[in-house]
Amino acid sequence: MAWLDKLQNPRAYLKTFLKWTLLGVLLGTVGGGIGAVFHHALHFVTHLRNTHGWLLLLLPVAGIATVAIYRLLGQRNNRGTNEIIDAALEGKPVSPLVAPAIFLASALTHLCGGSAGREGAALQLGGSTASLLARTLRLSENDTTVAIMAGMSAVFAGLFGTPLTACLFTMEFESVGTIFSPALLPCFLAAYVASRVSGVLGVHAEVFPLDAAQAITLGNCWKFALLAVLISLLGIGMCWIFHKAEHLAKDKIPNAWVRIALGGAVILLLTITVGDQRYNGAGMDMALGAVAGDAQWQDFALKLLFTAVTLAAGFKGGEIVPTFCIGATFGCVAGALLGLEPGMAAALGLIGLFCCATNSPLASIVLSMEMFGGANLYLFSLVCVICFVLSGNSGLYASQIIEFSKDGVPSRKLK
Repeated sequence: MAWLDKLQNPRAYLKTFLKWTLLGVLLGTVGGGIGAVFHHALHFVTHLRNTHGWLLLLLPVAGIATVAIYRLLGQRNNRGTNEIIDAALEGKPVSPLVAPAIFLASALTHLCGGSAGREGAALQLGGSTASLLARTLRLSENDTTVAIMAGMSAVFAGLFGTPLTACLFTMEFESVGTIFSPALLPCFLAAYVASRVSGVLGVHAEVFPLDAAQAITLGNCWKFALLAVLISLLGIGMCWIFHKAEHLAKDKIPNAWVRIALGGAVILLLTITVGDQRYNGAGMDMALGAVAGDAQWQDFALKLLFTAVTLAAGFKGGEIVPTFCIGATFGCVAGALLGLEPGMAAALGLIGLFCCATNSPLASIVLSMEMFGGANLYLFSLVCVICFVLSGNSGLYASQIIEFSKDGVPSRKLK
């Protein structure tokens, strides 16, 4: 009988189950601890910057220190999150020195007011740690791939407190159009254990429950659809600006020391021009403020500008939290113009732009539940589906492999 074929080698299934259960729990425990330490470190340096505004003046110096750290640790040609994606896709080892490099560099960026996030750092911390474990245990190339994905899930969940999102995100975003299902068990266990460990260590998920369900009717469906279209256009433009700024900066200023110092000086001048530091740092507070209905029309554009300059200059951290801020502030303003409730539109903008930027619709839908509750699941799903399709093959990560283009044409080698 056909169903018996799957049970021909039960010992192999049991061995695989036990192996990834143990490794998932181990990676989750370690990753949760790393995520908690990283969270508290960034919280501490951000508090210092908010208390001592003059630290912003040291941003060019922090940039030079960042280049020095990467040179001293042998990471001169490190490509950040893209390097971790390549390692996961190809089962290649990641240098264990990536972890201290990204930890210290991200802390410097946040200490001195660079506009960067922390999820890129979380993925690199998790991938580097898992790669070291895989090398120590002499795992095969395929098992190394799975371990790296589980490590990324662990630190991501430990930092953000969203285990289901972390699990799906690391399985989904590397190859657009597919989900690497063999990693499901270790990614889930690592993410769940990490979220519990970091919770014990004082890390709490940033959630903003929207208890009131927003009905989807014939009268407002077109408004939500139009908002999703606008978010898609913003996503395409944002990714293009980020990539173009990085390429231009490297072409025009090939010296990394000069480039990052000048970038820090530009951020300093922009901050002085704006008159406050609301666009410095990750921007999660501004994103949640937008969900509460508080955003100005220029917020999304200025946050995009600050982030593009920060990342193009070579500062470290990540793009996702600034993306949350850009999407939420844009959604708040655009939603109000469309006659939608601004807070709800801001939440849709946050999730929708995340979907556009990462090409991960399932993780985005789950993130909406973990951040905002499940009362508006179908509304978030509608926006995510539209954003995923209309944003095309753009995205934040150049190393993503497009297994199937969104127009339905197979394109394995398209990046």
